[in-house]
Amino acid sequence: MAKRHGENITIGDVLKDFVKTNKLNKGLDKVQVIEVWKSLMGPAIEKYTTNIKLERETLYVELSSSVLREELRYGKQKIIDLLNEELGRVLIKELVLR
Repeated sequence: MAKRHGENITIGDVLKDFVKTNKLNKGLDKVQVIEVWKSLMGPAIEKYTTNIKLERETLYVELSSSVLREELRYGKQKIIDLLNEELGRVLIKELVLR
């Protein structure tokens, strides 16, 4: 249990401290990347997305449509930039479409 200080602490600061103390950043990043992919790519691409996995700085996306996979390969760097911008930091450096 944390010690009490004479100052008020926001719940956001407490949660950040909890996440940092318990080393939960990696797990939260993985969940956040999936949500950002779904929101940015839209329902049409989400329909063909079968699996999303973040390992280190590489995002692996499995697609059920080979045509869509080839189309997305042309804009890989733009997709990486959009995802990182939405995440608020550089979390993804490489995108692998399978």
